[in-house]
Amino acid sequence: MVHRIKLSMALLVMLLANEAIAHHNMTALFDFNDRVDLSGTLTKIDWRNPHIYMTVEVKGADGKVETWVIEGPAPSFFRIRDFGKADFEQSISKTVKVELSRARDKSKSGLIRTLTFPNGKVVSACRQNC
Repeated sequence: MVHRIKLSMALLVMLLANEAIAHHNMTALFDFNDRVDLSGTLTKIDWRNPHIYMTVEVKGADGKVETWVIEGPAPSFFRIRDFGKADFEQSISKTVKVELSRARDKSKSGLIRTLTFPNGKVVSACRQNC
């Protein structure tokens, strides 16, 4: 009996440690002080755990199209706030507005702070990402 308890505890510790290692520190990847406002066409949504990813095409100051990859919280974060996969899919090929925290490497990527859908609905991820 004691052996089973020890084995169960060891297994539980291993499972929890794996979860902790799998999740990355957002402040290591994104600069919360480097805010970027984008308005562009949503071209792709990758709706899966542990984070969603969107691709937004934005016209730069020179008129050239820039491709931005934007990371967001898990799908459950959006579902709890009454934003589902359908809201994102219905917005593909339409203009969205995104405020994000830019990636520390200054690439054209960032972490969602707020997202405004074409219909005017706004979702804020600031409780997690600000």
